[in-house]
Amino acid sequence: MEQTGPLQHIVIVGGGSAGWMTAAALAQAVGPACRITLIESEVIGTVGVGEATIPPIRNFNQRLGIDEATFVRETQGSYKLGIQFVDWHHKGASYFHPFGQYGAEFDSVPFYHHWMAGHLAGEIAGPIDDFSMCWAMAKAGKFAHPSPDRRLIQSTFDYAYHFDAGLYAAFLRRYAEHRGVTRVEGRVVDVALRGEDGFITAVALDDGAQIEGDFFVDCSGFRGLLIEEALHAGYDNWQHWLPCDRAVAVPCKRGTFTPYTRSTARAAGWQWRIPLQHRTGNGYVHCSQFISEDAAAETLLANLDGKPLADPRPLRFVTGKRRKFWEKNCVAIGLSAGFMEPLESTSLHLIQYGILRLIALLPDQRMSPLLAREYNAQTAIEYERIRDFLILHYKATARDDGELWRYTADMAIPDSLQYKIDHFREYGLLVADERELFANPSWIAVYFGQGITPRRAPALAAMRSFVPVAERMGAIARAMDEAVAAMPSHGDFIARHCAAPPLAA
Repeated sequence: MEQTGPLQHIVIVGGGSAGWMTAAALAQAVGPACRITLIESEVIGTVGVGEATIPPIRNFNQRLGIDEATFVRETQGSYKLGIQFVDWHHKGASYFHPFGQYGAEFDSVPFYHHWMAGHLAGEIAGPIDDFSMCWAMAKAGKFAHPSPDRRLIQSTFDYAYHFDAGLYAAFLRRYAEHRGVTRVEGRVVDVALRGEDGFITAVALDDGAQIEGDFFVDCSGFRGLLIEEALHAGYDNWQHWLPCDRAVAVPCKRGTFTPYTRSTARAAGWQWRIPLQHRTGNGYVHCSQFISEDAAAETLLANLDGKPLADPRPLRFVTGKRRKFWEKNCVAIGLSAGFMEPLESTSLHLIQYGILRLIALLPDQRMSPLLAREYNAQTAIEYERIRDFLILHYKATARDDGELWRYTADMAIPDSLQYKIDHFREYGLLVADERELFANPSWIAVYFGQGITPRRAPALAAMRSFVPVAERMGAIARAMDEAVAAMPSHGDFIARHCAAPPLAA
């Protein structure tokens, strides 16, 4: 007999950011109508290096009704205006990927078309970074919230956060448990499947307990305990495009308190720098084909802002995605769904949108396969779009001082990415779907920052010669300077609004 009615019990296997973000969002969405149980083991622990985010995380927190100042304070957080990329095109070069637009619109032709026309004609000497409000603030070490007044230059930027992923998980655990989520300590040692259709009916714990449910969320990390080991969903390996397969991470004493993430290209990968209130997070993402783990750790330790606060911790991964994120009555979220290296801080975003997509398509006990089909299609497209944007960073390089860079410069790339590059190189046009995570300013930043220059500007810009472009751009530059000068420093803003209490000795 077909089961009907709403779900009665959702079981989440795994904690960390993925598990507790899922638990908190589901608890807020379904309220007391459905039991939610989260199983995690203190022994297993979590990866816990996802400390940098992108602006949509603000929407997630707002959806949960979380006060920003409280969240930043309790997670030792800081603010993020974008990512500075150092040495990616060639050694000594840098550019900024901002969270916000370039300049301000003053014509029916987009601002960047006018800038591009002037730049290609030799009339504008500086980089497009000069017209990024985010970069103007970031290089000055300033921060303030955007203005809601769209007439002001202070409305043209966005922001995200840096925070301690472990503290964020703990923060959301308190939120979720307050709303009825039950946490069970234990390690899953077996998964029971229903004979007639292979659906999961229960998980067995190492203490002998059996936890039954009618829907399961796999947040078990790289292992994919439910989605792969039990349900064999399959995995698409993308290492031929994104060959880095290792990372070594270490915190250090906080140095300069920048309101941005830094990514510095190294001989066999790249190093992240993420400033928090109590420390700076660092890591070296690298390819094991071209550098040993010990050498990667040595390189990382030699390039820290301050004294290391722990021993370097190694991580291993395979870039790619599940062939099915939702299989039968199980959805994989977080590392169990796939892994995209944290070059553009998308790890928590993929968790967030996996959760929101699940809530939008939440099944009842009939478990319609159409829901899984739509979830899988949407999620696969999102991973592929992010994949292409990450590949662009590696492909568009003039570096030839390491085997990794020679490989990525010469490698064949997906047709979907090549099509975008071809359009930009020919006419400076940006080809994108409106549902893409990374909008036009993101692509502009990487294209120009890494040396992909159009042969000519879009045609319409040349037909707008009656527009006083130089005058308008000068006014924008002056407005940016005045706005930044009036802002508090990043440190002062946090001290005034959301300083975390000192850590216990």
